[in-house]
Amino acid sequence: MASFEDGLVPLLGKKSADALAGSLDLHTVGDLLRHYPRRYMERGDLTSIAGLEIGEHVTVMAEIRKVTSIRMKTRRGTRTEVEITDGQRVLSLALFNQQGKYKDKLVVGKRGLFAGKVGMFNRKLQLTNPDIELFDDETDSVDDVMRRMVPVYPAAQKLPTWQIANCVKQVLSMWDGAEDPLPERLRQKMGLLGLEPALRAIHMPDGWDQITAARKRLKWDEALTVQLALSLRRHSSSVRPAPACPPKEGGILDGFDQRLPFQLTAGQQEVGAAIAADLSGSHPMNRLLQGEVGSGKTIVALRAMLQVVDSGRQAAMLAPTEVLAAQHARSLREMLGDLAQAGELGGADHATRLTLLTGSLPAAPRKQALLDAASGAAGIVVGTHALIQDKVQFADLGFVVVDEQHRFGVEQRDALRTRAADGASPHVLVMTATPIPRTVAMTVYGDLETSSLRELPQGRSPIATNVVPVAEKPQWLDRAWQRLREEVAKGHQAYVVCPRIGEAGAEEADEEPPPDDDGRRAPLAVEEIAPQLAAGPLSGLRLAVLHGKQPADEKDTTMRAFAAGEVDVLVATTVVEVGVNVPNATMMVIMDADRFGVSQLHQLRGRVGRGTAPGLCLLVSEALDGTSTRERLDAVASTVDGFELARLDLEIRREGDILGATQSGRRSQLKMLSLLRDEDVIAAARVIAQELVTEDSELTDYPGLAGMAANLVDSERAEYLQKA
Repeated sequence: MASFEDGLVPLLGKKSADALAGSLDLHTVGDLLRHYPRRYMERGDLTSIAGLEIGEHVTVMAEIRKVTSIRMKTRRGTRTEVEITDGQRVLSLALFNQQGKYKDKLVVGKRGLFAGKVGMFNRKLQLTNPDIELFDDETDSVDDVMRRMVPVYPAAQKLPTWQIANCVKQVLSMWDGAEDPLPERLRQKMGLLGLEPALRAIHMPDGWDQITAARKRLKWDEALTVQLALSLRRHSSSVRPAPACPPKEGGILDGFDQRLPFQLTAGQQEVGAAIAADLSGSHPMNRLLQGEVGSGKTIVALRAMLQVVDSGRQAAMLAPTEVLAAQHARSLREMLGDLAQAGELGGADHATRLTLLTGSLPAAPRKQALLDAASGAAGIVVGTHALIQDKVQFADLGFVVVDEQHRFGVEQRDALRTRAADGASPHVLVMTATPIPRTVAMTVYGDLETSSLRELPQGRSPIATNVVPVAEKPQWLDRAWQRLREEVAKGHQAYVVCPRIGEAGAEEADEEPPPDDDGRRAPLAVEEIAPQLAAGPLSGLRLAVLHGKQPADEKDTTMRAFAAGEVDVLVATTVVEVGVNVPNATMMVIMDADRFGVSQLHQLRGRVGRGTAPGLCLLVSEALDGTSTRERLDAVASTVDGFELARLDLEIRREGDILGATQSGRRSQLKMLSLLRDEDVIAAARVIAQELVTEDSELTDYPGLAGMAANLVDSERAEYLQKA
């Protein structure tokens, strides 16, 4: 008999176990049984072919309508063409030299499962050399034939869903169950199945009622595990000391407020008051500030930093890129004026010093910046991850601001928390211009107080967004470049954004997308499109290139030139996504916009319309009308409400990624729970977790629950949750 911790080799054999480990990172019985079906198909129902997307890996249940074998002319062998149907639409299969494998099996009228990557040939959707599993009621076991529900698992190339289903079935036949971590009273209170029946039902259900009950239980496992980990972390951090930084009358903050040329919005005042109260306390503030692009988060953070400086301590601002760090340093100096010129001729009374520290600073400026931070001469230190290197010392760090926190690795963000004096933890404010749905805030940022800025300051100009469908209307791209020239003729500037740098620098790219059948596609790389534009539709304009692989001084020089109006068009990667503020830039053209996420597109277009002139953002894409990709772009074009788009982004993304599976390098823990649809489960689990931890801070009386939380913690998962 098998337990959760047992390896799969003795149960499945080395070949199958190695395939599961290599393709899906499934190593133990527990891993496999927690690899839940993505969906179910009933044997009598065929899969709709109309909703398939080019490039996605699919498993469809369909019926064979036509089979034709053709001897190939240009190479040896035979191509078998198969048409399968759902009763309304047709999908083509192309099988090369596989007549022996499927000899006499591909019969018109036969039904089965067909798995592969959707492509296009002769403007028809096609699966090339798909995996095929045909139903054969004469040879299938009675149990399999009678079972109506066919589970469809998240699969991998060369490991189709039915092979995974066979492995699960074999393991379940030898599994002797596991001790249920949820107390009986909690299961009864919530009306939940036991763990063993839930796992058996999710993999081998007889109907939708079993699936619903199993999903309810397994969602609770995930929600409660995450909330317990967060509650334990909140409890742990709440007892740590922090440097109290109360406001000081007549200090730098008062001087700054008196010089402000505009009125703070009501939201800025409200959030600022909450942060000021937190900073005055002796326990570390851990607050998330989310706000629309251009809602004024930076000035809220600066006022908080000045309060800390007034108390005699230092503040650090951590930015994800050198471009953004340099931009922050410039804008903060401009806002502070002589208040940032301590020790300089013309510096104001009670002024402080602002220092920029990045990894590529020349030796002499870097040495001075390190000295300013270590001596306390710099009240505010702005930098990149260079700030968290061991050799960077602070005299008395009281406050850390992390801008665009999602762009950082876990360890990078956390290192500054240990930098306060006397073993205290500095106060922490993390900021994001990507609005976060409530369920994500409860799950990912559950140990943080959350504040939101929804109101845009006076004077922000509207931004119009339009899709340029080059596959259907290629002439629209010509008009886009004409429109850009018109903006430049008015004295304005523009961005052209590409997903990639070039052949040697695909830092922000996914795999290269295939061209469509006529070979035409919009260029993806900065280094490819910049010379094309300079020699073609934008000839005569002043173009510059900006991307993350350039030396720091070159990037800084380019950004300064663009900000000064010496460059008409900046051709860049997403290095301009956040923090870049050039009010004279009124237009952005995003090439292959479907390669970017919804929130990223919203962030990018926030770089225009920052002055008095209206902004225009054009989303260039080959996505066809009626596809989900096109619908996503149309949604971005239809609204500038970042909170609405954040919800849309959550619908589209694999929700488990939101817990940082990519950053931590581990599989997602959220496989069943939907952050979009299960808000009630998450909220209820949060309440129960808080009650349990308040009652028993180490869960001594609840060993099963402690084990659930520990299973999350043993990797870096809870560390990620706590640091995110």
